[in-house]
Amino acid sequence: MLSFPSSDTTNRLSSFMCTFDDIVDVTTFHTDPEQQLNDVMAVKQEIFALPPYPNWTAVGVTWLAGFDFEINVIARIP
Repeated sequence: MLSFPSSDTTNRLSSFMCTFDDIVDVTTFHTDPEQQLNDVMAVKQEIFALPPYPNWTAVGVTWLAGFDFEINVIARIP
C-alpha cells in the first residue's frame, strides 16, 4: 500500500517550517512503472489537489536497494 504523506515526511518538512504546499519538485523512481503509476497518480491528486502543482518527474529503474518505489521532494523554505 502506498502511504504518502508519511509522518516522517511531514516531520521533516515541518522542521524547516514547510508543509506539502511548499513542495516545488517531486521525483519518483519506479521498479514497475506500469503497475505503480495508477496508485501514485491517485495519491498525487489527493496530496496536490490544488495549483500551483509541483514539477513531477517519474523515472523507471531496474533496481532500488530493498524497495519498489522511491520518492524525493524539494521544498522551498517560506
